[in-house]
Amino acid sequence: MNNASVGPSDVRVRAISEDGTVRAVAAVTSTLAEEARRRQQSAPTATAALGRALTASALLAAALKGDQKVTVRILGDGPLGAILVDGSADGDVRGYVQNPSVDLPLNDRRKLDVASAVGKGTIHITRDLGLRHPYEASAPLVSGEIGEDLTYYLARSEQIRSVVSLGVLVDRDESVLAAGGFVLQVMPGASSEVISALEAQAAALQSVTTLIRSGASAHDVLSSAFGNLSWRALDERPIQFACTCSLERVSGVLQGLGCEELQTLYEEQGQAEVTCRFCGERYVLDAPALRALMQQVCTGEAPSPIN
Repeated sequence: MNNASVGPSDVRVRAISEDGTVRAVAAVTSTLAEEARRRQQSAPTATAALGRALTASALLAAALKGDQKVTVRILGDGPLGAILVDGSADGDVRGYVQNPSVDLPLNDRRKLDVASAVGKGTIHITRDLGLRHPYEASAPLVSGEIGEDLTYYLARSEQIRSVVSLGVLVDRDESVLAAGGFVLQVMPGASSEVISALEAQAAALQSVTTLIRSGASAHDVLSSAFGNLSWRALDERPIQFACTCSLERVSGVLQGLGCEELQTLYEEQGQAEVTCRFCGERYVLDAPALRALMQQVCTGEAPSPIN
């Protein structure tokens, strides 16, 4: 991994109710969301949308193991365009929004208008479990608020009754003050009393960003979400922004352009420059490196090592 950034409070905690009928995961993602904002140079509305999506990916990835990862794509018709994030079992998360400069007037509740920025469309979730084919499912966006969309997705595509809360609080200087979220999922066998209690607790709960800004940890968020229901933590893991881009990966992408396009690039620009959409890292293949890559693609010869 490269381009990693972690904050001391960025943690993901998995938990389960004592009777085993409710599982949950909560995360504080303030540093993660701020790092993504800094790399994307995003405006407040875009920051809120991207931060919620990053948190969603971190929460969903809590159920994975080893090298498994989850990818969340939010494809709305709003001005933000596509949002793409992915998270791994070990806590690495990265993501980007297609149009990070989007910033809309506050909505009727005096909140950042993420719903209008996202628009109507679909949410797609892909789980790469190391099998021959990844598991992928999708559902319509019901509001564009992302948390509500994930709730609907889990109920429709995975038949899991869930309570999802995602939040990002942006400061006056456009930096992230607080970010995080939780997912509660009701397992088969849960009583109607437990379900009603969880729904009532969720309705009365302070916003997750209010909790986190006041100093709440991921454990504290879980305590608030569970309410009077007894629970225990299963594990805890740090979360960090981390990108998998590298010069080698960039060279592989350029190879896919083919001989003619590489020749045109070499003749017209004399070098190749690629910027990673996720982390903003800039990669440059100078003339000798680009010429060597072009020779490999056009003749099939082995490439010289890239310094």
